[in-house]
Amino acid sequence: MPSIPIIMPQLGESIAEATVINLLVAVGDQVQADQDIVEVETNKATMNVTAPCPGRVEKFLIKVNESYPVGAVLGYLEASKEDSARLGLDSPVPEKDQDHEDSIFHADGTGGDSGDGPQKRVHPTVRGLPVPANATGASFMSPRLKARMLELGLHSADLASLAGSGAGGRVTIQDFEKFIASLEQHEMSQASTMRVAVADAMRRSWTRPLATVALPVCFDPLLKHRKSSDLKPGPAIYALRALALALAENSAPAGRLIGNKIVHPSSIDLGFAVEAMDGVLVPVIRNADKRPLKELVPRYNELIELAHQRKLPSDATGGSIATVTNFGTFGLTWATPIPLPEQTLVLGMGSARRVPGWDENKGQFVPVMEANVTLSFDHRVLDGGAAGRLLARIAQWLATPEKL
Repeated sequence: MPSIPIIMPQLGESIAEATVINLLVAVGDQVQADQDIVEVETNKATMNVTAPCPGRVEKFLIKVNESYPVGAVLGYLEASKEDSARLGLDSPVPEKDQDHEDSIFHADGTGGDSGDGPQKRVHPTVRGLPVPANATGASFMSPRLKARMLELGLHSADLASLAGSGAGGRVTIQDFEKFIASLEQHEMSQASTMRVAVADAMRRSWTRPLATVALPVCFDPLLKHRKSSDLKPGPAIYALRALALALAENSAPAGRLIGNKIVHPSSIDLGFAVEAMDGVLVPVIRNADKRPLKELVPRYNELIELAHQRKLPSDATGGSIATVTNFGTFGLTWATPIPLPEQTLVLGMGSARRVPGWDENKGQFVPVMEANVTLSFDHRVLDGGAAGRLLARIAQWLATPEKL
């Protein structure tokens, strides 16, 4: 009777390998089509491999607690000739015939036979493989590879540029060791503690679907107000106060998705990004919606100075619901900041530029100072419409700085 291979199937879009944890049948057992015969575990779930057709278990080629790639032969079933033919395993294409048939196809995929005879068809060189192999980087890591990376203090993101040589693009331990050895040929410098902390925060943030909306905002009212103020507030504190008032009207956009619940913030505590040495610190102003701009400015300036000294007090760190960042300080007009892992929102401000703006009263274009204001958000909590409405409300508050 023909022997039909039991193939490790594709158990998920990004799954390239699975570990055998249990054999559900024994050699010699009769099984039915789609009957569970092997229990395997991936990095996402425990699943079962089923019999491709009715038959008798001829042998297993696997061991419990060992990992096998997608497409690996786990064992064989003795099946009928009918089932073998149905699965396309009855008559492998001879190598010489394969070469002949391949030769009649041009590079553009068209057939080279222009006669009246029957057109040849191309047969796959590997039969029964459920998915094509491709290099997708470190999308799956075996327990052994994970242990080695943990030993070196590395994350999967550190292997983003590494294409594996294993099945389905799996990064093997050999690929990893060659990659580590190759790094020694490059100049390297030690990352600071702050840089490592920022990298870890951004890595965790990027596990969510993030999006950004933007709106050009006329800064003339803000600059006029600042010029007349004794305190000379910076643009970021205007934005922070505007965001605080907008969220005080509706705090849902700053909520966090936990399971199937949106957890609303209990207070409007907002952070603002400050560049400090080799990284970024985020001081926090508590209850920013309940204190007018003129009261926030001294505290804001104090926290900037403490951040530069890396001496922020404990009551001014952590627990904020959103962050404001003024990337216009670096001359940038557009950016897509990333919210912190525990936040849903980050409001960004670009550099103001003089552009032509239409004046309804004069009926002509006049020069105005305009800057792009961006809102990056967790797309699980907000859609583009809700984010756009929040950003429009922030722009309205910025247009009336005397009310801040």
